[in-house]
Amino acid sequence: QVQLVESGGGLVQAGGSLRLSCVDSGRTISNYAMGWFRQARGKEREFVAGISRSGGSTDYVDSVKGRFTISRDNTKNTVYLQMNSPKPEDTAVYYCAGGLLYRNGYDYWGQGTQVTVSS
Repeated sequence: QVQLVESGGGLVQAGGSLRLSCVDSGRTISNYAMGWFRQARGKEREFVAGISRSGGSTDYVDSVKGRFTISRDNTKNTVYLQMNSPKPEDTAVYYCAGGLLYRNGYDYWGQGTQVTVSS
């Protein structure tokens, strides 16, 4: 059973860096493509980044390309989102998600972690 728990959120200055982690306590993460989503106040949830089961393929929303990096360590049942040079508009609740097929939807979700970027 997939049980996703995010951590690493908090307050960061624009231009700084922050790394989010998502651990699958069910220890099944290697079976799933993984993704990060975010939802800002008053806005719809949006896709941020995705990674295939092996980690060989990744996708990003245009607004974070070149600044954010998604990675995974299946031996640690963990997916990461490295956020470099964040901007105030990156402020949102960030959610980790897992799905059986890469680029084909996500079935499992974490509870989210708040990221606030100050200017």
